[in-house]
Amino acid sequence: MGRDRWHLLEEEGALTLARRLPVRLDLAAETVLAGAVGRRRLAHLVRQDLWRALRDLRGFAPVVRVRRVAGGLHVVAGGAVAGRVPPGAQAHIAGLLEDPRHRARWAGRA
Repeated sequence: MGRDRWHLLEEEGALTLARRLPVRLDLAAETVLAGAVGRRRLAHLVRQDLWRALRDLRGFAPVVRVRRVAGGLHVVAGGAVAGRVPPGAQAHIAGLLEDPRHRARWAGRA
């Protein structure tokens, strides 16, 4: 698999974008985004920002899961970590998902 290859899984109504299989969430946060945007595009946008935020975390492999719910999209973002998960990493992801600038960009581009 090349560096630009991602696994897209469709299971139980959710689209999962993962770097490695099997999908593993050693750390994760979730949010609900209002509006009707494309799940695939949204997953890639969230993954890009997640990677930028945690690229210094050794052995990090991002995972983003998007599911349609009443009033929007439920997003779970996180991933697998080879080794110890540092304190505050999960809160960092939660902050990313709740950041108004990121949310506006995701809604505008997805």
